[in-house]
Amino acid sequence: MKAIKKTAIATIINAAFLSAAGTSVSTLAAEEETAKKNNQLEVIQVTARKRVENAQEVPVAVSALQGDNLDAYSSAGMDIRFMSAKIPSLSIESSFGRSFPRFYVRGLGNTDFDLNASQPVSLVVDEVVQENAILKGFPVFDVERVEVLRGPQGTLFGRNTPAGLVKFDTVKPSQEFEGYGAVSYGSRGAVDTEGAVGGALTDRLSARVSLLWQDKDDYIDNQAPGFEAKDEQGGYTEKAARIQFLYEGDDFTALLNYHTRDLDGSPIAFRANVIESGSNDLVDNYEHDVVYQDAASRSTQQVESEGASLKLEWDISDEYTITSISGWESAEIYSRADIDGGWGCGFCLQENGPGDVPFESESADGIPEQDQLTQELRLASNFSGDFNYQVGLFYFDEELTIENFSYSTPDSGALNGYVQQQQDTTAWAIFGSVDYIFSDKLKVTAGLRYSDDEKDFVADRTISPIGGGALYVERSVSDSHVSWDLSANYKVNDDVNWYSRVANTFRAPSLQGRILFGDDVTTADSETVTSFETGIKSDVLDGQGRVNATVFYYTMDDQQLTAVGGGANFNRLVNADKTTGYGFELDTEWVLSDEFNATFNLSYNKTEIKDNDLAVAACFQCTVTDPINDSGLAVLDGNSLPHAPEWISNFTLRYTKELEDGNFFALGDISYRSEINMFLYDSVEFEGKALTEVGLRAGYEWAEGDYEYQVSAFVRNLFDEQQAIGAVDFNNNTGIVNEERYIGAEFKVNFF
Repeated sequence: MKAIKKTAIATIINAAFLSAAGTSVSTLAAEEETAKKNNQLEVIQVTARKRVENAQEVPVAVSALQGDNLDAYSSAGMDIRFMSAKIPSLSIESSFGRSFPRFYVRGLGNTDFDLNASQPVSLVVDEVVQENAILKGFPVFDVERVEVLRGPQGTLFGRNTPAGLVKFDTVKPSQEFEGYGAVSYGSRGAVDTEGAVGGALTDRLSARVSLLWQDKDDYIDNQAPGFEAKDEQGGYTEKAARIQFLYEGDDFTALLNYHTRDLDGSPIAFRANVIESGSNDLVDNYEHDVVYQDAASRSTQQVESEGASLKLEWDISDEYTITSISGWESAEIYSRADIDGGWGCGFCLQENGPGDVPFESESADGIPEQDQLTQELRLASNFSGDFNYQVGLFYFDEELTIENFSYSTPDSGALNGYVQQQQDTTAWAIFGSVDYIFSDKLKVTAGLRYSDDEKDFVADRTISPIGGGALYVERSVSDSHVSWDLSANYKVNDDVNWYSRVANTFRAPSLQGRILFGDDVTTADSETVTSFETGIKSDVLDGQGRVNATVFYYTMDDQQLTAVGGGANFNRLVNADKTTGYGFELDTEWVLSDEFNATFNLSYNKTEIKDNDLAVAACFQCTVTDPINDSGLAVLDGNSLPHAPEWISNFTLRYTKELEDGNFFALGDISYRSEINMFLYDSVEFEGKALTEVGLRAGYEWAEGDYEYQVSAFVRNLFDEQQAIGAVDFNNNTGIVNEERYIGAEFKVNFF
């Protein structure tokens, strides 16, 4: 009875998802029937090409995260960074904490922390691109699946996807009444509550409301002499909501989505001198719940965002579909922190001590106004013959205002530096993709996209913390590019598909206007990437196993890089002449028995900067291992990219056992990423150690009538592995340390 109810719920949810995407429920039913065979893996549906397709037949390196694994990873009130190292070639980091995540795929990402920084990995939520990194930090809840598309995705998804794409699809409304509620309590008094309810309003109209509330008290003590305080940092209150309405006519559907977020909390904790000089070890007296800061009392982070989208679809004569997706996103943020992470300063007449830093740095960044408008219109055939196509238009417009603040800590945080940046971006594109079935075994896909991008930028400095005076700078950058891809999928047999793909796309020009400490507004030309990959997607052991493997090689011309901090004490953009990357990815799932299921994935990424003339300022007090040129700069030729681990691996094992009138379950996972360089240059202190984190979740689930109940206990970072995962390189060996062990318990109820 339990299994039957679970299958029914899964069918309802998937049917709603596919119906909203324009796929018939009859197609789903046939695939569900196949998946019902005992001890077989379910068919994974993805929308990697803006159509609902079997992931095993898509000529793209795509991984999906859903179900029990998604629930386990996102427990403990985790923000979107929980996905790091859970999917091949994917890592995520942030120097802002629960906001402004930075994504890296196959080693390609962007370490820039300015609020107008672009990234080569795009995030798309419910088919709307989230361009600004503040938008990318929206909490993950009531999500049906996460898809990670590796490699260039510029033909169908746009200009800033040379590394890949992360795609979220939330649970959609349906005619069936159903929902869930969950509450958990854990370490440091953290509470995580979420729930959703949906169903029919009329025989054509359905709705779904999803809510999230997370709370954690401050728990980090400040022990700097003269600034002692208990429980001064580390807490947050996160609230988010989403409401959706789905209208389903005979040949027309409309999906309206509104979402909002409110975060009030602390920024990530910066810790001066936390890395032992001459090594990459944490200092012996490191304590996770203690900092030594002279500006901790003023640290704060507030984020507010909201957005809406409207998706309209018309089915015309069962031959093709017209889709319109209109999106609006808006965000505000103010984040202030003790960036140097310490107290005292060698030249400001304060006492030195354990938190001593060469100079102080208390600063803030804010977005008082951000508005993004997007519009996509596409025409797609409905797989009615051997030849199928998609063609479309896309428009993007963003108005972004940024504020950079500097404060004088000895003067009780008085403002001593202020810059306002204004960036207006307009982009448009026309795209098309065609599929042709040459035979029962061979299908070929070709795509083309013309993109035009323009940014108008102004930076206005009214106060300089180093006496630089007022400064007003205007810049404009623009470019256009033709992205393309060509792929082939060959069906070796009923269980094995072999695919090959070559693709080219670009990242639009960028500007860096963070001129608090310098006078240069730097720009970076467009970067272009050409990627080659081939792989096998296979179902093995009569459907009890799935093995997908990919090898790839790419070259990137004029890669946009950010020289962060260093002796120059400010960010600047540079272009590397060439960057190469190659590696492989292995993604597997297994039904080991009626009681055991497992997944295992592994990826290797080797990146290398190839530019004999590119050199950047390095840190004050770390041990640089790169060659130093005549200007005292570190030469980058031959270095790997920052935050680009060579190895990423993840293993999960789930055990389920019938017990009384329900099921006992236990899920364990191990994730690993190898060493990383935190900056463009190589140094002993700023090479992040390999990181292994273990999670466990165990509980009991049972059903009564129309309700399913679950109680569970869980732990993240079981062995409490603590190490530096980020740093500030212009102030001593200031570091950012990963989250400590978290233990919690959860109660959840599903109803239908």
